[in-house]
Amino acid sequence: QGAREVVLGMAHRGRLNVLAHVVGISYEAILHEFEAGRTGGGATAPKGGLDDVKYHLGAEGVYVTPEGLEVRVAVVPNPSHLEAVDPVVEGRTRAAQTDRSAAVARTEPASTLPLLIHGDAAFAAQGVVAETFNMARLDGYSTGGTVHVIANNQVGFTTGPREARSTDHASDLAKGFDAPIIHVNADDPEACLAAARLAMMYRERFGGDVVIDLVGYRRYGHNEGDEPSYSQPTMYARIGEHESVRERYQRRLVEKGVIGADEAEAKIKAAAQDLAKRLSRLRKGAEEAPQLDRGSEAIPPEEVDEPDTAVDADTLRRLNAALHAVPDGFSIHPKLTKQLERRARALDSDEPRIEFGHAELLAFASLLSEGTPIRLTGQDTVRGTFSQRHAALWDAKTGERYVALQHLDGVRAAFELHNSPLSEYACLGFEYGYAVTAPEALVLWEAQYGDFVNGAEIIIDQFIIAGLAKWRQTSRLTLLLPHG
Repeated sequence: QGAREVVLGMAHRGRLNVLAHVVGISYEAILHEFEAGRTGGGATAPKGGLDDVKYHLGAEGVYVTPEGLEVRVAVVPNPSHLEAVDPVVEGRTRAAQTDRSAAVARTEPASTLPLLIHGDAAFAAQGVVAETFNMARLDGYSTGGTVHVIANNQVGFTTGPREARSTDHASDLAKGFDAPIIHVNADDPEACLAAARLAMMYRERFGGDVVIDLVGYRRYGHNEGDEPSYSQPTMYARIGEHESVRERYQRRLVEKGVIGADEAEAKIKAAAQDLAKRLSRLRKGAEEAPQLDRGSEAIPPEEVDEPDTAVDADTLRRLNAALHAVPDGFSIHPKLTKQLERRARALDSDEPRIEFGHAELLAFASLLSEGTPIRLTGQDTVRGTFSQRHAALWDAKTGERYVALQHLDGVRAAFELHNSPLSEYACLGFEYGYAVTAPEALVLWEAQYGDFVNGAEIIIDQFIIAGLAKWRQTSRLTLLLPHG
């Protein structure tokens, strides 16, 4: 369908499998992460940091289709806050879809696919999932439809469905957003493939989110040392007698004559022997262990000179004139006329008097004129919570919106401006993901009041502050925290 990149977010379950068989990370690189202590090696962590656990690290690679087409796959690093990665994926996707080379940004949804793999308990219980769904069709946040896959194990660590949610199905949350839900038996690989194709057809046709509820089970415990039968004895007694997906599919293919039983068993044995040999060579130091590519940015230098950001007076006057020019026939609200006229004359005297909102718009204009794209979002941000910004004007008679910063002469950088939904957690996660993917842009998120930022504390703690130490990822995201 034209996608050149997939941005994938998921929690720990199955992550190593995805890294190896979808992203294309070598077995040696993954095994080395577990053997680092034994072999005395390990990826060099940034100064003052020790990296995060193996199941949280991000990576990038290229998936080659059977037809020989290449699709870049980026697995986004995530913390133990399982669904916190959801809006980050959406922001990264939106940034990858966006052309910022013109005054008005343009997006190409078909170019990049956001794919989220959720746990059943987390999908139902963690509020950021609903916040992310709510952004899906908003102009400032749409990514052309996300494919959501619920890896439905029918148990959250040790908590059963009746303790985890008040709905019949783990996927029921999506009903409130009119997203189609495809329930499929995870024991049937070909049915799963059909569900995936249906989901992609829906995205291409309607440009909306779609959910695949992959109903299966977790054969082993929550982690390598867990004993699941402590808390789900009858369920795991049944699982112990149940054929694995591979065994069921193998038997089906043998019965259809697609593959012989001996050939199938030989393939399984060869794969196990190959892994054992690679691990043995790694432990013996027979070959240099490759490093897991986390797809992160270079660590910035410890000291950076303070840049000179001054703009000469003539340039400011020219930009100020452009900021206060409106189309012919545009009717400014009468109560706003005096304030805008005062701003228009502010630079004419020997002692200019520039209030904060005006200075901010002049700063944006100067950055755009120098070729720096800007994305500004937040709650009531377009006008300003305190009626101080007026980055957009509305015609008092027609309601038509005009953004002067998108009409500066000769500018080859986009100014994105959006009011956000009344969300902090998902919205800040979205802007963080955007900033990581578009380091050349100034990305700003504004809390309506400074203390509103508390609702986004998980993103601040787990991504913005800890990102460098955990997964060597930096961003140039700026937070605006006005106070009344």
